[in-house]
Amino acid sequence: MNPDQYTVVINGKPQGPYNLTELKGLNISANTFIRKPGMDDYKEAHAIPELRELLGFSYQKTAPQYFAAFDQRLLASVIDHFIIFGFYTVIILTSYIFIEGKDQRIMAFLVPFPSIFIVKLIYGSIAEASKSQATIGKKLLNIKVTDLEGSRVSFGISLVRNFSKILSVIPVFFGYLYSFLNRKNQCWHDIAANTLVIKDRLI
Repeated sequence: MNPDQYTVVINGKPQGPYNLTELKGLNISANTFIRKPGMDDYKEAHAIPELRELLGFSYQKTAPQYFAAFDQRLLASVIDHFIIFGFYTVIILTSYIFIEGKDQRIMAFLVPFPSIFIVKLIYGSIAEASKSQATIGKKLLNIKVTDLEGSRVSFGISLVRNFSKILSVIPVFFGYLYSFLNRKNQCWHDIAANTLVIKDRLI
């Protein structure tokens, strides 16, 4: 398909494709949903640079409206912990080359075990404050961490968010389950850091 062909949502139904000249003849507002080849999903017209220029729209920053569900967040966390645990296991097994005796090997495996959670804290804080705004697990699930306006968070906020997960864990994980009661699917640590976990908008 021609990359300059656009599909437009009119009265709730995708129509087209239209070229740029034809778009000018349509009654398109800044909030009309439009998609062109190469785009993963529809975007509002004001969010597409060439349409802002063509139709005279200004970019309107809108707060997120689609939030990651509990099962998506849980699966992303499981993936991240599995990856970190895999690296941990490889390191420990490598150390067995230099460690003899069953008891010593068991201790070598168990004593450093809490470091998994420390690594997850540091890795999660760095990854979620990065350009991708997500850990590997979140990337695979197409979800990411943002502030309340949908923007990238700083490392400091990301660190507070990840460290605050202890608040969500202590009361028998109720802080995580609270997301079912929150209209933005926020857990307690999200509320503490004023963050969201969002997903791509779908029509």
